[in-house]
Amino acid sequence: MRSDFSAARLHLDRAYHYLRGNDEASRKMCEKLDVLLESVIAAEFAKPTAQVVQLSPQQIGGVRRRARE
Repeated sequence: MRSDFSAARLHLDRAYHYLRGNDEASRKMCEKLDVLLESVIAAEFAKPTAQVVQLSPQQIGGVRRRARE
């Protein structure tokens, strides 16, 4: 199962919006939400790592033959 980072970001944004009070608790929670939001955004837009597969000359020849057929 893959994470839905855009949905997580949406919910964190909403939580941040609801905590608009000037009290100390609201400010602290907003600071913590900022850290979470930055992490979610970084994960959402991170490029997935690719795995390079080494092919032998025989495998490459087989791929070329199948492509021509």
